[in-house]
Amino acid sequence: MRLYTIEINGKETVAAEGKDGSMYPLDSFGVHVRDMNELIGVWERKKERIEAGLREASGVAVRQGDFKILAPVPVPMQDIVCLGVNYREHIEETADVLDFTKKTDTVYFSKRVNRCTAPGGLIPFYDFVDSLDYEVELGVILKRDAYRVKASEAEKYIFGYTIINDVSARNIQLKHQQWYLGKSLDGYTPMGPCIVTADELFDVHALAISCTVNGEIRQKSNTKYLITSVEEVIEELTEGMTLKAGTIIATGTPGGVAMRMKPPMFLKPGDVVGCEITGIGRLENTVG
Repeated sequence: MRLYTIEINGKETVAAEGKDGSMYPLDSFGVHVRDMNELIGVWERKKERIEAGLREASGVAVRQGDFKILAPVPVPMQDIVCLGVNYREHIEETADVLDFTKKTDTVYFSKRVNRCTAPGGLIPFYDFVDSLDYEVELGVILKRDAYRVKASEAEKYIFGYTIINDVSARNIQLKHQQWYLGKSLDGYTPMGPCIVTADELFDVHALAISCTVNGEIRQKSNTKYLITSVEEVIEELTEGMTLKAGTIIATGTPGGVAMRMKPPMFLKPGDVVGCEITGIGRLENTVG
């Protein structure tokens, strides 16, 4: 199932995409939730009703042009949990700036998000940022509280997957010797276009992942190259930490970021950044 947060006449609502591409607000199936976070909390009880509504096309679809697609989780309940340098080529390309070539353990950090940027929304260009970078990442959303979950059981806790652009201000990231501030400025978390529920993706570790800037391919890889898998991440994090339902995990970016180019090709106003993952879709935003 493909789930969206959309705006109709200034009101946000959760919707599901039909097989013909039609968009059905969940209200039309008799499923009333305030937002995606609430849907995650009641998913096990409401899933069958939504599936039946889509199968029978019993709801009322909204017409194209009558709604705007927002980030699937516009306001996360907590900071996003992020993985750093989780693809080998990204470790190697940034070694002269941040040397993780000898790392043996997963690098974790968090990203403050007051509100995720919608598909088509602007990535802010701040005058104090001189090195604006892109990072396409697979996002994972949990549907149940997770504590001491083994990797073999992790799939039972996953609600679905989305695309995240972990936009980064490299000068701030390097200045402060940590990543929180440089990755947490308002507007630095484009997300979308939807959440694809976990049962729709046969193998989440075999997805093509790419990023373009003004149509030029900058990043091109596959999730099979993740160093720490989605399941391993959940096991490691929950060994002594509870991950609440609705937790969002950004799994790291492949090689090809602007910082590694010679000379660096950082983002500038007017640039169009397109992030794409097979089976999920395309997330496109303009710098402005």
